[in-house]
Amino acid sequence: MTEHRPEKLMLQGPVGNIEALYHQGEADKPAIVVCHPHPVYGGTMRNKVVYWMGRAFEELGYSVLRFNFRGVEKSEGQWDEGVGEVDDVTTMIDWLEQKNPNSPLYLAGFSFGTYAGLKAARKDHRIQRMLAVAPAVNLWSFDFMLGETRPVTIIQGTADEIVPFEQSKTFAQKLKASGTPVQWFEVQGAGHFFPQHLEKLQELCKNIEP
Repeated sequence: MTEHRPEKLMLQGPVGNIEALYHQGEADKPAIVVCHPHPVYGGTMRNKVVYWMGRAFEELGYSVLRFNFRGVEKSEGQWDEGVGEVDDVTTMIDWLEQKNPNSPLYLAGFSFGTYAGLKAARKDHRIQRMLAVAPAVNLWSFDFMLGETRPVTIIQGTADEIVPFEQSKTFAQKLKASGTPVQWFEVQGAGHFFPQHLEKLQELCKNIEP
């Protein structure tokens, strides 16, 4: 495992400073923004799932940017019902591109982070690949993704107590039927936060590229 000493940053966001953690990867390897779960329910960039997702990408040599949405910990502003949070993601993509001008840009999210992240990525064609872990399809409409032509990887636990497995699977099937290249992974027995399955989650994150 690579040495883990992410750089602590305060980046200028749409409504003030955004707290972030950044790991510089290898030249020309992909650079990825990782989005955390719901801020109102305690989600931060230090969430275990987000942390281990980031570590998986670091081991692939990626540059990895985790950040706190507005109003979380040291990030300024306040919760904006999932609207302004999309702008936060776009700002992070801007920064990551400037830092890694020769790298492919990817987007990953967990739970609510999939909603804000994918919504930003859908209208931002700098993003080449997307990863959604336990997408919160029961709380938010993801119909904006229908017809997407870039690859989307979805990882879902079969025992998720927050996002019903069948709803996530139905979304994946609907997305695939719309013409989107979908890579679907289900983790048997895994709950929403993958408490006993973090190693498996990391393994699957490393399969974001075929």
